[in-house]
Amino acid sequence: MKQVPVGVSARHIHLSPEHIEILFGAGYQLKEFKPLSQPGQFAAEEQVAVVGPKGRFDKVRILGPARGATQLEISRTDSFTLGIPAPVRQSGKIDGTPGITIVGPKGEVTVDKGVIVAARHIHFHTSDAERMGVADQQELRVRVGGERGVVFEHVIARVSDQFALDMHIDTDEANAAGVKNGDLAEIID
Repeated sequence: MKQVPVGVSARHIHLSPEHIEILFGAGYQLKEFKPLSQPGQFAAEEQVAVVGPKGRFDKVRILGPARGATQLEISRTDSFTLGIPAPVRQSGKIDGTPGITIVGPKGEVTVDKGVIVAARHIHFHTSDAERMGVADQQELRVRVGGERGVVFEHVIARVSDQFALDMHIDTDEANAAGVKNGDLAEIID
């Protein structure tokens, strides 16, 4: 059996160094609140507000470290609340996506792209991918048990020596399936 721990990804934002400075001040460095499942990644103490045409979310957690481009990851339900038609995309694939206004304690910035619903995916360390016979960017089918078990289609394998084994789904998906952080999923093909 090919089992993978599930990580439920709540709405969050990745910021570029330039946008961190606009929102928090010159030379500002994010402070770690807690480590995440992927090595070197962390939830920052800092939070921002995001504002769309129809709604706003306050206290959106920043994930660190800083990235090359600012990216807001939300659920489909969040996209309706904000009034933004966010497409399902892999993290980092932000060309042609809608933008948003981000408000911090020292300033605000409006980006013209970067809002996505993250495609469900599994991070595989290279050794885990080899053991399970999985290739980078392969699409998988994954069963989650939970109270309302489902089979997720189109789960993208992301393979790197820098990753730890972990499946990422958003809050809408987790709620629909009745699963929580740490539950196990099974790759069925």
